[in-house]
Amino acid sequence: MSTAVEHVPRPVAPGPEMAALRRFHRDTTWTGTIAEGGMGPGTPEMTAAGRGTHEVIQDGRWVVGTYVQDQYLHDGTHVLTWQLHWVAGWDPVLGEYRATVADCYGHAEVMRGRIDGDRLVFESTGDPPVRLRLVWDISDPDVLRWRNEVSVSGGPWSLVEEYRCVPTTT
Repeated sequence: MSTAVEHVPRPVAPGPEMAALRRFHRDTTWTGTIAEGGMGPGTPEMTAAGRGTHEVIQDGRWVVGTYVQDQYLHDGTHVLTWQLHWVAGWDPVLGEYRATVADCYGHAEVMRGRIDGDRLVFESTGDPPVRLRLVWDISDPDVLRWRNEVSVSGGPWSLVEEYRCVPTTT
């Protein structure tokens, strides 16, 4: 019996990669803008206000983010409430960060990430017709700057939205 148990693979232990990733996943509130056309052709520029919370699961192997954002026209008209669920961690087999996203539009995706100093960048995997690039910048210790960019049919990256995120006080 003990020989059989020895053959069962054990879960990976979280390493320094997860400590590095956690720096970018702070509970925050934010405000910012969504670019004209950022949500598709003909969509108006909007303002947005949101909040995000995070928890670490599976003994530190993954960080889970839950995000909610209200979007408004410039005259104050509420357009929609957007929601997203995010799970990110280090894939030791691939040697890179991976994340999954699922949002209220029914969009689900796997992304790959990298840390370059005070910047975390996640991009769509594969070659979908619409690629996303998400960028966290923590070069200012008091403010996290976050942006979402899109590339359509292999074209250049363009801005969808950009936010100034501040820590949530408890």
